[in-house]
Amino acid sequence: MTDEELHSWLKELTTGSEKAFEVVYEEIHHHVYRTIYFLVNNKQDTNDVANEVYIQLIKSIAKYDQTKTFYSWLNGLIVKQTANWNRKLWRKFNLDKKNQLFSIEEHPRSIEETMLTNETNSQLLQHVNRLPYKLKVVIVLRYFHDNSFEEIANTLNIPIGTAKSRHHHALKNLRNKKLPTESEASLHVH
Repeated sequence: MTDEELHSWLKELTTGSEKAFEVVYEEIHHHVYRTIYFLVNNKQDTNDVANEVYIQLIKSIAKYDQTKTFYSWLNGLIVKQTANWNRKLWRKFNLDKKNQLFSIEEHPRSIEETMLTNETNSQLLQHVNRLPYKLKVVIVLRYFHDNSFEEIANTLNIPIGTAKSRHHHALKNLRNKKLPTESEASLHVH
């Protein structure tokens, strides 16, 4: 679909057209799912986060500036919704940890938790997932979506120098494999 056709459907989406949503969804759903999958800490939450992205898309489509690329704007929605989701999970995790401290008996891990812990797709993806969220977002946008540093800066609403710096730090961490543990990485979610 050309940008012109997509913009036409996006304009129709602002009127609440179900048909427009179906067309836009068909065009973007692989992009949305793949991006969320790389950014979310718990891969089983990918569909839930995607639903949040689509809700936010519908709510804010009227604010989309058609002079900018749609996918950069969409990536911004995805990044914000994923960060919000991870933040909620981190708060819940901290609450659960506090509750465990006051609990007398330890609960054994469920089969699902064990399987989730052992879930791996590739060694590189494991390393990327251990990066602090700010660095992981830059790597996903740069290498999985081929975004320029300018696009990354616009998506994340940061200066281009910051985007380059985060990219540099992420690559340095990946090269040195001096990656923080999962709990340390989660602490960097802001």
